[in-house]
Amino acid sequence: MLMCNTLLTNLVDGIFTITINRPDKLNALNKEVMTELNSALNEVADNNDIQSVIITGSGAKAFIAGADISEFKGLTIAEGKAVAKFGQDTFFRIENSSKPIVACVNGFALGGGCELAMSCHFRIASDNAKFGQPEVNLGLIPGYGGTQRLVQLVGKGRALEMIMTGNMIDASTALQYGLVNYVVSQEDLLTKAIELLKTINTKSPSAISASIVAVNAANKQTGYEIELEAFGNCFGTEEMQEGVDAFLEKRKPAFRRKA
Repeated sequence: MLMCNTLLTNLVDGIFTITINRPDKLNALNKEVMTELNSALNEVADNNDIQSVIITGSGAKAFIAGADISEFKGLTIAEGKAVAKFGQDTFFRIENSSKPIVACVNGFALGGGCELAMSCHFRIASDNAKFGQPEVNLGLIPGYGGTQRLVQLVGKGRALEMIMTGNMIDASTALQYGLVNYVVSQEDLLTKAIELLKTINTKSPSAISASIVAVNAANKQTGYEIELEAFGNCFGTEEMQEGVDAFLEKRKPAFRRKA
């Protein structure tokens, strides 16, 4: 099986579990995590013993608490777009996987973590889970597909409120919004996912794959290109630099309003 620094992987009864394993950083996404996640997705595609997949985070606090903001500091517009492109491409691989991929959200799913969860075919949340797209606090917007998938899942009005306020929602609200399929106790999170995937694994693999292709065809792709461009352009603003500096310095950002 895979040898990774930031992921734990396990295959039991056809179900491949990928655990983001940076608990000291609340499982924040950095380049290494994203690279190793792509390696894990290669394993999913190539290993015929894998029928379905769970993605979760290590520890009790966080699924993924966002991207590693320290890697954003000093990036140019072009470099910012490249970051978004890598994230979008990775999450497209999850969304378009021919094998079902379920997110088990065991705590904070913020920023890129929320975006990763939304790229999975469906989501199960623990009762302590919280979801949010707080990028506006950094002078940014969601850049890994969040502006598109959040609208698809919760509707335009709720998506805009979440993105523009940067506020978090709890698991029960996420269930009400349709962002998650189930809310269970943290102890029952993987059990619920395994129960569902065991049922799915008894069905026709070709029919499951075709279902994913057909449902994904309802999603328009042009919005992702607009998001990528807008995310990259944020890296040319003073507001983004102030937002990142404030985050890294653990203070509130002081955004200047144009006269």
